[in-house]
Amino acid sequence: MIGAGWVTHVVPGLANFRGYPRTAVRGDVLGGLTVSAYLVPQALAYATLAGLAPVAGLWAALPPLVIYAFLGSSRQLSIGPESTTALMTA
Repeated sequence: MIGAGWVTHVVPGLANFRGYPRTAVRGDVLGGLTVSAYLVPQALAYATLAGLAPVAGLWAALPPLVIYAFLGSSRQLSIGPESTTALMTA
């Protein structure tokens, strides 16, 4: 029989949700909206510069972020088709 930890071994991002404080939801949603405010236009622009339809940029940026939320193991990692550090520093 497989132990109870097999789920978090296969889907490590679920461990981040264990003990998640409800008080953090508001700040996390605000942070998500803030990041999407520059991620969406930038993904559209990158696709256009590559000669693709703008919607291709959204498909290249948004689903991988959702997938990483469950399969990734780092809560502090920012991923996407942009240089987040440069944007946030500016």
